[in-house]
Amino acid sequence: MDADVVIAGGGPNGLMLAAELGLVGVRPIVLEKLSERSTIPRANGLVGQVVRMLDRRGLYERLSGTPGPPRPVPGFVFGALPLHLAELGDNPVYALQVPQVRIEEVLEERALELGTDLRRGHELLGFTQDEDGVAVSVSGPDGEYVLRTGYLVGADGGHSRTRKLAGIDFPGVTNDTMVSRTGSAEAPAEYVEDGVLKIPGYGVVPPFVHQRTERGMFVWVPFPGRLPAISTGEWDPPPDGEMTFEELQESADRVLGVHLPLAPPTGDGVRQLRRVVGGNSRLASSFRTGRVLLVGDAAHVHSAIGGPGLNLGLQDAVNLGWKLAAEVQGWAPPGLLDTYAAERRPVGERVVMQTQAQSALIAPGSEVTALRELFAEFLTDPRNVQRVADLMSGADIQYAKGTHPLVGRWAPDLTVGERRLAELTRSARPLLIDLTPGASFTDLVPESVQVVTGCHETPIALLIRPDGYVAWAAGQFGATEQQGATSQNSATSQNSATSQNSATEREELREAVARWFQPRPLTSATR
Repeated sequence: MDADVVIAGGGPNGLMLAAELGLVGVRPIVLEKLSERSTIPRANGLVGQVVRMLDRRGLYERLSGTPGPPRPVPGFVFGALPLHLAELGDNPVYALQVPQVRIEEVLEERALELGTDLRRGHELLGFTQDEDGVAVSVSGPDGEYVLRTGYLVGADGGHSRTRKLAGIDFPGVTNDTMVSRTGSAEAPAEYVEDGVLKIPGYGVVPPFVHQRTERGMFVWVPFPGRLPAISTGEWDPPPDGEMTFEELQESADRVLGVHLPLAPPTGDGVRQLRRVVGGNSRLASSFRTGRVLLVGDAAHVHSAIGGPGLNLGLQDAVNLGWKLAAEVQGWAPPGLLDTYAAERRPVGERVVMQTQAQSALIAPGSEVTALRELFAEFLTDPRNVQRVADLMSGADIQYAKGTHPLVGRWAPDLTVGERRLAELTRSARPLLIDLTPGASFTDLVPESVQVVTGCHETPIALLIRPDGYVAWAAGQFGATEQQGATSQNSATSQNSATSQNSATEREELREAVARWFQPRPLTSATR
């Protein structure tokens, strides 16, 4: 066996999966056909649960360049309609403005630190699989060769060769009516005031916010430290030939209904000028066949509106990583790897749904304008804003329900003593936080589960999966759970409240351990 896992594709999703495997001692081979990282501008940042997930792996500060945990954003948009998030009791929308080039750089550094064998200039040609493994045919700089691996994961994008060779269908729809244009462009300095673009005859355009008009869509993107750009969307047939700057200018004027003087920006940086006609909304019929699995765009493609792509793909990788490692290391309970597709495919379905809904809301026409007016009325109700925010961020995910409402949901951001939950989850190990008197649940978990004890205003306990989701919970969680926990080592008094530690809760914890984890000896890599 050349490697326990081979990953086809060295983009963000493949590198994230490699890092997750590396955290628990599995050293994958990553095949990336590009000899160097691409510098072509693509995603411009991260939105949603993925930001908090990266914090729980210690990667947020490396990406943001600033100390401290992420904070939710006060506002966002859905289908170019404003979402006022600051007044929500639980704002789930987090954002990190960082280019995909930098995201890939940080994830590559992390994967290599953890022992990944990244092979640039090496491309998957084909594979065969049997009950014991997969034979992967590879083309490299020195010719073709074969790798023998336990599992092959396709992280090779929307045109995934892995998916096609595996015979996995990719049903969905192709929309060839919209023409998207993006280009590096600078607006007149006198049009920029107080951080917004003020266009005579049109009005105010905030940065990074989709503006829908009767004629199309416009976005102004003044990247900090990078060349500024604009994007437009129209529903008219594009001209033939390569896109020009004049085409971008004319498109902006048509969409806005007024002339916005644009000029190629000065300064150093990667200049972009591209036209994309149409788009796809597709979801793989299966995320797994035998020993071959799919993550990211190989498993689902959709409109980029709202920025859900990396939120979805990177969380695929985190969900799959620990389960695949469990299979490789021999401690996986029966059916554990099957839960990857069972949990992540429905999430992909919801992303396809909500991006199609947003695309419908930005389309031209008086009927769409009427729909937007009605939808905007709905968004004056904070309860509706909360539901949309939960949908866009992924905060509405609940994988496996239990008797406790937190089971299957993203673990709340507890603080135990002076340590945030994000600091306790960076090893990608299962975690039991037992804040009951006498730490009364710790006897029920195997050595492979990291245990943190303490006390709390009310007795609570959580069993958290390596991907940050709750496998089991006990006790009443309220507004104080993020700040009411005190380190047991530093506590000077014991909470005298009666524990909720019932026989039922103990049995449910035993069942959760049996379902998700299995006793195994700790290696030096997982201690």
